Amino acid sequence: MAEFLLEFLSEEIPARMQARAADDLRRLVLAKLEAAQLTCKTAQAFTTPRRLALVVDGLPPAQPDRTIERKGPRVGAPEKAMDGFLGSVGLELKQCEKREVKGSEFWFAVIEQQGRPTAEVLADIVGEVAHELTWPKSMRWLDGPFRWVRPLHGVLALFDGAKLDGALKLGGTELPFGDTTVGHRFHAPEPFAVASFDDYRDKLRGAYVTLEPAERRARIADRASELAHAEGLRLRDDPALHDEVAGLVEWPVVLMGHIDEAFMAVPPEVLITSMRTHQRYFALNGPNLQLAPRFVVVANMETDDESVVVAGNERVLRARLSDAKYFWDQDRKVRLEERLPRLEEIVFHAQLGTVRARVDRLQAMAAELCSHIADADRDHARSAALLCKADLVTEMVAEFPELQGTMGRYYALAEGEKRPVADAIVEHYSPAGPADTCPTKPVSVALALAEKLDTLVGFFSIGETPTGSKDPFALRRAALGVIRLIVENRLRLRLTIVFREARRAYNHLDGPPDALDTLLAFFADRLKVHLREEGVPHDHVAAVFALGGEDDLIRIITRVRALGEFLGSEDGANLLIAYRRAANIVRVEEKRDGVAFDGDAYDASLAQGDEAALVEALEAVTRDLDTPLATEDYGAAMAVLARLRVPVDRFFDTVTVNVDDADLRANRLRLLARITATMNRIAVFSHIEG
Repeated sequence: MAEFLLEFLSEEIPARMQARAADDLRRLVLAKLEAAQLTCKTAQAFTTPRRLALVVDGLPPAQPDRTIERKGPRVGAPEKAMDGFLGSVGLELKQCEKREVKGSEFWFAVIEQQGRPTAEVLADIVGEVAHELTWPKSMRWLDGPFRWVRPLHGVLALFDGAKLDGALKLGGTELPFGDTTVGHRFHAPEPFAVASFDDYRDKLRGAYVTLEPAERRARIADRASELAHAEGLRLRDDPALHDEVAGLVEWPVVLMGHIDEAFMAVPPEVLITSMRTHQRYFALNGPNLQLAPRFVVVANMETDDESVVVAGNERVLRARLSDAKYFWDQDRKVRLEERLPRLEEIVFHAQLGTVRARVDRLQAMAAELCSHIADADRDHARSAALLCKADLVTEMVAEFPELQGTMGRYYALAEGEKRPVADAIVEHYSPAGPADTCPTKPVSVALALAEKLDTLVGFFSIGETPTGSKDPFALRRAALGVIRLIVENRLRLRLTIVFREARRAYNHLDGPPDALDTLLAFFADRLKVHLREEGVPHDHVAAVFALGGEDDLIRIITRVRALGEFLGSEDGANLLIAYRRAANIVRVEEKRDGVAFDGDAYDASLAQGDEAALVEALEAVTRDLDTPLATEDYGAAMAVLARLRVPVDRFFDTVTVNVDDADLRANRLRLLARITATMNRIAVFSHIEG
């Protein structure tokens, strides 16, 4: 068994593209090896800013030999047909054999195909993979169709320690496969030969290149933490930045610099965002968890005097933060409310109006929602809604869009707004995803709900709904946000009512007449996604939603969980079987007779024995379900329903439904319909799968 080593050496690959490129390279090569009947033991891909590498271990020296059989014409077929067949397989007639197939004789060609040397197959694979590998953005730098993320400089391709024969065709020119690579651009630019992956990795390390991204990341994190600890500080958690910086350097050298005290009066989010976005610097916290006047920079080379590198980065940062401080100072000269007319210049959506029109809708909606949220102040909600989008036209948010809401909060506090108003301005975008914190402050909850409901109702009202994997307006995320806001704050909201309240602002639109019904069904699907993490089956949610008219998420979830516990019990499982049996019998007989067997028309005087016992049990259960259903004690309701198990089982054991007496048969079918109708008061059990 032998090893295959491949490296594409190029100009710098953007950090955000490296992980996917490594995965794609590994996937493509393994797929082609499998297609070529070449098995391997392991395959690992690696990336640095300048190289994309792959090592595959445990490959055989050649493909296995194989026998190929081709069926030809019938014996005695015209000569032209035989000549065509023989030409296609490259054999003479005497090399073929006759076989009987379903009483007739046919010619068969049996071809013994010798496996190609693995080195030859790999040479083809390298060229195919180079052309098939896709990038989010790519370029052409030579004549021809070949594209790559950045200009390629070399292709190292070794099998069992020997260079592959061949070259990568780039259009009008070729890049021959080689057995050499280069190290760090500045520390070790001269080419050197390698003989194996271990030799490749070790020589790269000696040439100031750390091949494994995880090792570079760990080195950055460990050294940055050491520098921070030495000054009594702590590195702020930022996994995404760690990943990005690890993709920017081949030989990480971690240094610490100072932030001028003059900038520390600027909001910390501004400093952190500026350092992170423009310079890829890491921020640090002091003992009080406040932003410290320090930063960590990761250089890509070693120097004799690190202080020169630090001073240079401090000088660059000073210029960046001077711009941020200027924006901060200038923005505070104009009040948020004075910026509202400029929101008329921003179109939210061509059919849904401007952002200024949206602010008016949010004011009305947030104030209305306050009646459903304990301790939510309507005046505060209106004020927060009025100002929540004003920071979109500030200089700071124009420079750093990710600070929208955050800057609005700072500017509102600077203008003397109440803290609930300021907090709602920043929190009304939340939760923006499953990892985001859900607002809990009353005014923030009201405005966050209003913002998401306005989005959902608006886009559904114009027929802009998610399709397949496409969701350009992030409506799925908005719906999950509404669900989290309601569930985590235990809000008793009727979705259809708040949908109609939000829809009133869009009465001028000629949208689908069933838009709100479609939106409610959309929420049912999103609730299934939300509860999936708890292990709740999707069909349980469907069974509760199928009751119709149920749109209180708290009540729905409580009922769904109780349903799950019930179906997980022996009584529940057996009763579900009985439900299906009863429903199937009624459905078949209704179809045959062409009539509906209404359970309410049951005649109890015809009952006897176990049938009478079932009737009595159904009447008692029907009566006893009223209280727990009214008080939303669904666990107790399920316990009441469980009392049906024994009488239902006995009924099916001893009573024949399809008897000759037509009146008795119809009566018993109505009894079965009563069983399903009674159980459907809890949930529509026909939606339960499995």
